[in-house]
Amino acid sequence: MLQLRLIVPADRTEAVVRLVESTVGTAHLVVLAGAARDPAGDLVLCDVAREAGDGLIAALRALGLDRDGSIAVGDIDLTLSARAEKAEAEAPGEGADAVLWESLADATHEESTLSVTYVAFLALATMLAACGVMLDNAILIVGAMAVGPEFGPLAGICTALVRRAPGLAWRSLVALVVGFASAMVLTAGFGWLMELCGLFDKSMIEAPRPNTAFIFQPDWMSFVVAFLAGVAGTLSLTSAKSGALIGVAISVTTVPAAANAAMAFSYLDYGQTWGSSWQLLANLAGIVLAGTLTLLAQKVFWARQRKRRLA
Repeated sequence: MLQLRLIVPADRTEAVVRLVESTVGTAHLVVLAGAARDPAGDLVLCDVAREAGDGLIAALRALGLDRDGSIAVGDIDLTLSARAEKAEAEAPGEGADAVLWESLADATHEESTLSVTYVAFLALATMLAACGVMLDNAILIVGAMAVGPEFGPLAGICTALVRRAPGLAWRSLVALVVGFASAMVLTAGFGWLMELCGLFDKSMIEAPRPNTAFIFQPDWMSFVVAFLAGVAGTLSLTSAKSGALIGVAISVTTVPAAANAAMAFSYLDYGQTWGSSWQLLANLAGIVLAGTLTLLAQKVFWARQRKRRLA
């Protein structure tokens, strides 16, 4: 269940109350007249089944509450109520499958914004991956993939394509390109520093690396894995089951490929540089394609669910 806290201009309270009461899957409606001070208005509280939440939020926005009042949404971890159970049973579909598009747009907006923290995490992940490729250590590679924050901008691009939001698409693309470019430059500098300390040398990048050679040897399986990871990551973001996202992070080789490209380029090994670059592009393309198709499928599915409910 979700809890909605609404600040409603007094002249629209009756319309909002009627809307909530007519929405299948709502319960526990509370109206506190004149309780809100900034902005002034009435405070309306209600619970709604997750699968009915997106439609209700869209209808509330159509009444202008996001402009003249406030719409706050929060998850309810536990509710002991027969009325809540009835509301969940009446709402179409399953709550774990429901997509809250406003929540997704807000989350991807935050995660896809270029910031110092985002670049720092991406650079640190790429440096960890550089240690992994130079030492041929798969454990370091896995750790670096878990640290990398690049799925946020990728999800932002997918969301922007489905919702036709050019602003979000541009912001996500800038975060992705500038983030990876900065991380690779910093990683090349890190490699130079490690060589000065006697910890890296050219023979390490040229030596046989059975544990990490796949990073600069892209093939169709690279794209397939990225595609599957993109589907899983998108489902994790849009559903109530977000625990799968860490598994997605350690299944694609975006960060290790960027690290290997940076290190190979610094040692003038252009063969590995191109191979790693293609690996990076294949992973990014696979995730974006999969994420976009997954969101489109969910959009069509929930549109049919609403039509079936109204029929």
